[in-house]
Amino acid sequence: MNAEDTKAAWIEELDAVRRRAMAAGAEPGVASPQQLQGKSGLQIMQAMLAGELPFPHIMQTLDYSLVQIDKGRAVFQGVPQLMHYNPLGSVHGGWYATLLDSALGCAVHTMLEPGQGYTTAELGIHVVRAASMKSGPLRAIGHVVHVGRQLATAEARVVGADGKLYAHGSTTCLVFQAPPR
Repeated sequence: MNAEDTKAAWIEELDAVRRRAMAAGAEPGVASPQQLQGKSGLQIMQAMLAGELPFPHIMQTLDYSLVQIDKGRAVFQGVPQLMHYNPLGSVHGGWYATLLDSALGCAVHTMLEPGQGYTTAELGIHVVRAASMKSGPLRAIGHVVHVGRQLATAEARVVGADGKLYAHGSTTCLVFQAPPR
């Protein structure tokens, strides 16, 4: 598939995900403990993708979305906009960091059992290509490298529809038993 076909497919997939989520009543927010009880991390992420659980406000703020979720893998898509630019006229590093952190953390989340939680202990990113409003949709694709009893690691890449690499990163997450609420 060429870059234009890939771009069109990505836009179509994002539109379909958003339509399904809105039809299910998706809104930004925080899931209640009752909504999460007994669900694995993968089940939670699948419910969020389906619009059955609220999505984080940050996704609305930076206009990006979860588009795919599988065990050990998470994909987010966004398009850099003028509101994401820094004073020098390029996309702020925090935009890349947020997409990467989402893909990394959610990939780890899919590996957790019911009652487990996680938090980012370390996040490293490398921006290797400048993005702009003309870049079109970019995807942060995260995959788990290791999940242990206390630590998990993951890697992610931000790529364009043409396959070009824009940024990459890694994380170490602390895994813990979530306290009862």
